[in-house]
Amino acid sequence: MKLSHFKFKLPDELIALYPRENRDDSRLMVVHRESGLIEHKIFKDIIDYFDEHDVMVFNNTKVFPARLYGNKEKTGARIEVFLLRELNREQRLWDVMVEPARKIRIGNKLYFGENDELVAEVIDNTTSRGRTLRFLYDGDYESFKKTLYSLGETPLPKFIKREVEEIDAERYQTIFAQEEGAVAAPTAGLHFSKHLLKKLEIKGIHFAFVTLHVGLGNFRQIDVEDLTKHKVDSEEIKINPEVCEIVNKAKEQKKKICAVGTTVIRTLESSVSTDGFLKPFMGWTNKFIFPPYQFNIPTCMVTNFHMPMSQPMMTAAAFCGYEKLMEAYKIAIKEKYYFGTYGDAMLIL
Repeated sequence: MKLSHFKFKLPDELIALYPRENRDDSRLMVVHRESGLIEHKIFKDIIDYFDEHDVMVFNNTKVFPARLYGNKEKTGARIEVFLLRELNREQRLWDVMVEPARKIRIGNKLYFGENDELVAEVIDNTTSRGRTLRFLYDGDYESFKKTLYSLGETPLPKFIKREVEEIDAERYQTIFAQEEGAVAAPTAGLHFSKHLLKKLEIKGIHFAFVTLHVGLGNFRQIDVEDLTKHKVDSEEIKINPEVCEIVNKAKEQKKKICAVGTTVIRTLESSVSTDGFLKPFMGWTNKFIFPPYQFNIPTCMVTNFHMPMSQPMMTAAAFCGYEKLMEAYKIAIKEKYYFGTYGDAMLIL
């Protein structure tokens, strides 16, 4: 598969700028891979496609306010700093992306907040845009973290062309978010409300929670035509033994195993035993799934309608089948489904 295979014209007005009023009121396109049938539903109807002892696997990562705006010493130039991950708690070291990168050199100091509550020093150039920052802060770790997060804002992706608003702090987060460390939300999980989860639970559907701390790589432009040459940023994942027990039992009983989102797909497929079962794992994955790919664990998936030529779109195409996905996207555009983070959802059976 080539990068250009995933190019399509997406009208700007179909990129969702805001979430729907209720999480589970998004539209849901149901794609049946075997029969080719495509149905148009509302997200809360998803319950009708699952039976007792089927399993839904969610990503319980939690997004932190990763985008900061600061000023460079002396020149006062405005600099956007995107916190990627904490490298060293004691030394207050963070791996970050900076824009515009060309203005930043090792040794430069950056000031954050109206009263310069935080100061950071650039101590390393890791890539052309990546840097390591050391935050200079005298207080204890908890108050440092509190200050850092109070200055940060919800890291909405750039294709949502508007200012961050109050609603985003709550809605750019799943209701089961628990393990902090993501700089982007696992978007398929955003459609689940407390009420819907309760109804699924009452119907006897089992839940399993894995963790993948979503990184910026999901939005990074792929710049190679040959997809086998694309290198994916590593992301931290966690699959505990209880999850393996739930998933493997469902696999043995030939029940549905639904991966909620492309991040869950990548997590599950990153730790498979030789006989095709899920294994516990804590570590990093740089798995890039694109067509053709033989899946071991999930039997169905929930996913959003993704941006053209994006990594999540390619993973969805691997699961749905390339031709089928492109047909579904064509229909979605015609039927005015919303695309992107706050967009509508697709259930691939």
